[in-house]
Amino acid sequence: MDPFWPRKSPHFARLRAAVRSVAREHPRLSVGLSGGPDSLALAAALAAEKRGEIVAVCVDHQLQEGSRAVSEEAARQARAWGLAAKVVAVDAGRGEAEARVARYRALAAEGVPVCVAHTAEDQAETLLLTALRGQTGGMAPRAEIEGCVVLRPLLEARRADTEGACRELGVEPWRDPHNERADFRRVRIRREVLPLFGDIVGGDAVAPLARAAAQTVDDDVALDTAPTDDCAELAALPAARRRRAIAAWLQASGAPVTGWGIEGIGKLCTDWHGQGGIAVGARLEVRRVGGKLALLHQL
Repeated sequence: MDPFWPRKSPHFARLRAAVRSVAREHPRLSVGLSGGPDSLALAAALAAEKRGEIVAVCVDHQLQEGSRAVSEEAARQARAWGLAAKVVAVDAGRGEAEARVARYRALAAEGVPVCVAHTAEDQAETLLLTALRGQTGGMAPRAEIEGCVVLRPLLEARRADTEGACRELGVEPWRDPHNERADFRRVRIRREVLPLFGDIVGGDAVAPLARAAAQTVDDDVALDTAPTDDCAELAALPAARRRRAIAAWLQASGAPVTGWGIEGIGKLCTDWHGQGGIAVGARLEVRRVGGKLALLHQL
């Protein structure tokens, strides 16, 4: 098949270079495809570099009018690039967190690693959002979410390249109306905070923030500690590892993870004097019961 990309396509070339090692290492892959510029550009780059079977999974969250047509059009475009493609409708629940769980469960159903199109801008936004919850953190190039092996080959790529690649390929991406909603924190960080930071530093604020996020991921790997509910075990850990073990336990238990929640739970282990439970959000609290942490619904 003749190349579907023009000879002169510098943005697309950068994305192809970013996905090349992933495409070579995995004989079977899937790619999450919403139809937006980032995921369209990722799917195209994988199609150009594919060595085996790649299927584009277009998850229809059924949260917006016309969402099925958007997913079908994304699947059609993926097939035009030589990928297999399918549309999967899910019950996304009511909130962003429930939609995320439903999306990754649908992607996990393929039984192969899935590539998602998070960019350096997404990494910078995640660092700031996590800091606002009293934590440090970023997105890892490889993670497991809802039983799904997630690969993020574009974490060092820029949104200018995904947008530029779509222009070079002559495709018109879908624009998610949710990305314009100022009541979403991530949207305000993207539209207001990052440009302000750029103005303050007199240049690009995304690149250093994304690097800082990547470094926190490396730190997390070095300090990784298995989740445990045993208060004595947690008290015996160094503070940095204890925080991570508590965060891992909260995450595994399906509870919100915040800096103040981790701090309060830590005191249940290291400064126990019969105090009450620690509210962690979503009408949940953590109590110490018989030397163990217990996650309970608040009355």
